[in-house]
Amino acid sequence: MALPINIEDLLNKNKVESNRIEFKSGWNPDRVYRSIGAFANDFDNIGGGYILIGVEEEEEEQGIAKRPVKGIDLTQLDKIQREMQGYNNLIEPFYLPRPSVEEVDGRNILVIWVPNGEQRPYAVPENVTAKSKIAKYYIRNGTTTIEAKGEALDELRDMANRTPFDERGNPDISLSDISPWLVRDYLRAVNSRLDKILENDGSNDALMHVLEQMDLLVGPVEHRCFRNVAAMMFCEQPEKFFPYSRIEIVLFEKNRIETPDKFTEIGPISGSVPKMVKDTMNILKSVVIKERIRKIPTQSEALRAFNYPEEALEEAIVNALYHRSWQEREPVEITVEEDEISILNFPGPDRSIPDSAIEESRILKSRRYRNKRLGEFLKELDLTEGRSTGIPTIQRALAENGSPAAFIETSPERLFCVIHIPVHL
Repeated sequence: MALPINIEDLLNKNKVESNRIEFKSGWNPDRVYRSIGAFANDFDNIGGGYILIGVEEEEEEQGIAKRPVKGIDLTQLDKIQREMQGYNNLIEPFYLPRPSVEEVDGRNILVIWVPNGEQRPYAVPENVTAKSKIAKYYIRNGTTTIEAKGEALDELRDMANRTPFDERGNPDISLSDISPWLVRDYLRAVNSRLDKILENDGSNDALMHVLEQMDLLVGPVEHRCFRNVAAMMFCEQPEKFFPYSRIEIVLFEKNRIETPDKFTEIGPISGSVPKMVKDTMNILKSVVIKERIRKIPTQSEALRAFNYPEEALEEAIVNALYHRSWQEREPVEITVEEDEISILNFPGPDRSIPDSAIEESRILKSRRYRNKRLGEFLKELDLTEGRSTGIPTIQRALAENGSPAAFIETSPERLFCVIHIPVHL
């Protein structure tokens, strides 16, 4: 089974956090299946994980893959995959991790991809090889797999009732709604081997096979449904399924108070999420973002700054699309005034984020994500950093540009979220 991400990115921990990757020098089914259970339970909603067997860690620097990789003999690989068929039946409820044999440094390794499960929590025997098997629940604690106990176990069970909207199946989405060109653009961008399948075979069966490999379908074999995120990322008209999933831009001559009747509307900007981000940034770069050059008499080089740094605006736009509710019939609104740009999305920050963090506008860390898989796709495209780093990225880009810091506004009920990005004067 082909991976949805390039193997080198996994080995180098590019685009995937360290706590989502485990290196194993050899096959130890007891340890491996505890990790499989932890990744499938996905306690922190990070998107599951990957276990790379046949890869050692550097002795002096833990967490770094030792190159060339150790590898696994082909006969051992066959044996491991046969054993996995039996061990998979021990997971309760039933769950299938996704093994893939990859060639690295002229040797073979086994990568076990473990997406988060639809029916979590999952219990696995503490020792799958023992005669007496005691099922337990496991979660990830940083880069370590631990048993879930007490409050953690209670919360894990409660999380089973909160499947993010973008991961839910949508029976209204059909294969004809998915653009093979958008799928291929994404696969090429992340350098996935799945692109080769579509390059050699343009049939619907090949496309369906690739989408299945990307974990974009859910449900039993007799009734497969596309996840909502498939339409968000790979549908040319996602508004068909999510009304008002678009961006609207309003440019005021001065501001909405002094010149409420003097404004220009641009948009609506629609399409897949990457397309909306790209089109919106192109408009802002064309009509809003300006470089300002100030010459200093005592210096040979002039001071250069932008009224709004591109990185900060792009991150804010991505955050608005990522954190919005795709069930609410409200667009993302960008308002440009003479002293700031504000970006509005609905609803507001998750209730788990304290008011003090919103007031500080430094980092908004939530353990619950509305659109977890969408965030994974955007991160693999380098459109977002992930793991609650969006606001710090915006503030850093503004500081490097010499701009004032951004600040966040919401209501006590968290009905909306506005990020205000001041202009650099």
